[in-house]
Amino acid sequence: MTAIAYRLPQQRTLVTDLPGPHSAALTARRKAAVAAGVGSSVPVYAADADGGVIVDVDGNSLIDLGSGIAVTSVGASHPAVAAAVAEQAALFTHTCFMVTPYEGYVRVAEELITLTPGRHDKRTVLFNSGAEAVENAIKVARLATGKPAVVAFDHAYHGRTNLTMALTAKTMPYKANFGPFAPEIYRMPMSYPFRDEPGLTGEQAAQRAISRMESQIGVDALAAIIIEPIQGEGGFIVPAPGFLATLAEWARRREVVLIADEVQTGFARTGAWFASEHEDIVPDLITMAKGIADGMPLAAVTGRADLLDEVHPGGLGGTYGGNPVACAAALASIDVMRELNLPARARDIGTLTLPKLHALADETGVIGDVRGRGAMLAIELVRPGTTEPDPILTKAVSAEAFSRGLILLTCGTYGNVIRLLPPLVIGHDLLNEGLGILADVLRDKTR
Repeated sequence: MTAIAYRLPQQRTLVTDLPGPHSAALTARRKAAVAAGVGSSVPVYAADADGGVIVDVDGNSLIDLGSGIAVTSVGASHPAVAAAVAEQAALFTHTCFMVTPYEGYVRVAEELITLTPGRHDKRTVLFNSGAEAVENAIKVARLATGKPAVVAFDHAYHGRTNLTMALTAKTMPYKANFGPFAPEIYRMPMSYPFRDEPGLTGEQAAQRAISRMESQIGVDALAAIIIEPIQGEGGFIVPAPGFLATLAEWARRREVVLIADEVQTGFARTGAWFASEHEDIVPDLITMAKGIADGMPLAAVTGRADLLDEVHPGGLGGTYGGNPVACAAALASIDVMRELNLPARARDIGTLTLPKLHALADETGVIGDVRGRGAMLAIELVRPGTTEPDPILTKAVSAEAFSRGLILLTCGTYGNVIRLLPPLVIGHDLLNEGLGILADVLRDKTR
């Protein structure tokens, strides 16, 4: 693989207790300025970041196994991306594509048509966030089919806007007291191998959902199914083999639009450009964001031309959608992903990490499940000898890992999943050190 040159030393260095004095001072200022409803996973403030490390305002260098929630796949300051952003910003930062269009938007659209699964005729539209992409995919499906109903799944996460909150399963912190929500949203059971009844196959789990869709909604009313090929916030749930394929085949036969929410799984994260590829799924529409532009605000919907072109002119868009600076960042990021073969690097991360997690599960007795693909991996923590979720241990492990200089993210419907989302450019030595800290913390907490 191509060697990576880093700007910052790729090492964990703690020069103060965490948080340090400068971070503590910023927290005090934050309380007087930032709404309390905005949370942060760790109480330190970033000053610099590169490769697999984040340096805080006190000079501490922390190992980053979160990537800003699967965003900074090529690192948080890759020189090619930084240069592309600076070059475009020096020319113009905005004209609005709906007023005076520009080539960068068109080039990003062309790239996404090439990268996404399927060689059929496609179109692309650009937005600002994953939630915005999801909302617009639903708009397209409803308009094109003339039908109102949309199916989402247990444990799903699709965003924080009104419609996407309706699609999202977990109430706290995403939905509580924010309703009423958008109508005609229906929830179906997901394939969750660790918690499904023993022996339930992917095909059987899909047929369970299909039966309920046919009886409770009716195909004549169903515009779309939206699903994450690997669920993100819901717990990094990888459905059993055959689940996605069975749903996709049924949707195709019944002329129901299949929307793959690849906001977290896209752009090499799972070891393929898109997670749909693992089961040879070709969605009708794909929503994307996060890793698309290495931290610049950009999102997209790419899919069947007959669906997207059905929308009347002016029906899709937004003032900032496909901002020229964000498009420049996306084009540079995609070039880097190709140059470094980041799908292969993601697979390499999985090959290195999964055996260590399985060994840790055998040793500690509190890891009920190890799962994921590529560099999208998770452990589900349970009380020993049971499948009962242990969110208290999960929170304690995350907090102690942070105190030792390791940034971890938690997730899951039950708050008991630790997810690993390292930058895809992280070096093996740094990754191994981070995994070693996680292992030490789990051993200490379970003795």
